[in-house]
Amino acid sequence: MSKTISIIGSGFSALSASCYLAQAGYNVSIYEKNETVGGRARQLKKEGFTFDMGPSWYWMPDIFEKFFNDFGKKTSDYYQLDKLSPAYKIFFSDDVITIGDHMDKICEEFERIEAGSSKPLRKFISRAQDHYNIAINKVVLKPGLSPLELVTKETITRLDQFYKTISSQVRKNFKNPKLISTLEFPVLFLGAKPNKTPSFYSFMNFADFGLGTWHPKGGMYQIVIAMKSLAESLGVTINTNCNVEKINVEGLKAISITVNGKEIASDVVLSGADYHHSETLLAPKHRQYTENYWNSRTFAPSSLLFYVAFDKKLNNIEHHNLFFDTDFEKHAEDIYDNPKWPENPLFYVNFPSVTDKSMAPDNCETGFFLIPIAPGLEDTPELRKQYFDIVINRFEKRTQQNVQDHIIFKESYCVNDFIEDYNSYKGNAYGMANTLMQTAFLRPKLKSKKVNGLYFTGQLTVPGPGVPPALISGKLVAELINKNEK
Repeated sequence: MSKTISIIGSGFSALSASCYLAQAGYNVSIYEKNETVGGRARQLKKEGFTFDMGPSWYWMPDIFEKFFNDFGKKTSDYYQLDKLSPAYKIFFSDDVITIGDHMDKICEEFERIEAGSSKPLRKFISRAQDHYNIAINKVVLKPGLSPLELVTKETITRLDQFYKTISSQVRKNFKNPKLISTLEFPVLFLGAKPNKTPSFYSFMNFADFGLGTWHPKGGMYQIVIAMKSLAESLGVTINTNCNVEKINVEGLKAISITVNGKEIASDVVLSGADYHHSETLLAPKHRQYTENYWNSRTFAPSSLLFYVAFDKKLNNIEHHNLFFDTDFEKHAEDIYDNPKWPENPLFYVNFPSVTDKSMAPDNCETGFFLIPIAPGLEDTPELRKQYFDIVINRFEKRTQQNVQDHIIFKESYCVNDFIEDYNSYKGNAYGMANTLMQTAFLRPKLKSKKVNGLYFTGQLTVPGPGVPPALISGKLVAELINKNEK
């Protein structure tokens, strides 16, 4: 009889792991506390408008393709994928940079800003491509068990790239502050300041400029629907509205989970929920990491989000829009160095209805506004209103149009909601940052060191934050379980 595996949560990493484990012959069940699967990648549908509530950038299409290929499928079997052209706009106080859909267009834009900058850009992206190939094929496919995993002939020759930072490498080659911000922006997906992120992670720049930005028709939730369909076709049982209250241990072995007051026997327990929260489901003596440990980690930001419906089409915008018309470094300090609500926040706006008519009614616009903030901040209705006013006024000024009179409705989401809905540590939105001291084997482990048969996956363990890394995390933990539990 096949072993039973209970998976806590149904985010990307949990869904990924469930597919690999079911394919390997295990009897797999998922228990999700919310009404829908997908973890943070939920959707809000209201009055004909569709909002992706969580992830909204589709980068690294090769990772998604590899995932479905592992099961004899293709992404096109499940959803239509379109490359965005342009990829995105960046609004500065005195200019707008448009990032095109291939390198020639991007080089033209760099030359417009700073003559001669296209040559070092091509060299920088070429090296970033080398890093990408090593990262994706070597580094991120390791389970984070030992520092020796990082020792390959490719990484040894690039050892300095783990000690230098993205910021130092960018500023060595580019002087214009707009170009610097443009090249430092992608590592924010990794959850840390550019001057704290190893330069090896410039592979994110290749993901951006080299592989491009894509959109699954119908929104990012189409990926969740696809993975759910695949998991169920492999025999995975998915249970929603099932709150896991306890991981039960007998001796040194995980034997069951308690769900909505009922004990469910399990040969293996895998948590794709927030790592810190998952350990609180254990008795203190079975926890690997102390509260001091978690408090000493560098966490990726939380976010203040607004989902806004407009009764007209908006002008001077693209699908993805970054508003860097204030001090980039000062906002980063307000997140990482001296956590507080930022005085002049940078923000991001996503209008999927610009390229996907299914996301909004005719002649309307679906808008998703995001302000990155430090985790653990005070979150009140008054603060949410204050910051909506700040960003909407700046948005109107920079795009030269009135939009406030055209809002049908708006909904907000912030620290308290991340805690309530996802048991997120301090309400973080993206997990634990990928700094030098929080990379690979230095991240929380996939396998419990104290409880046999207990495993973890997701953005607080390896490889780190982001949707593609979550898919990989699920694969890594499934391989580890298959190795240890067969």
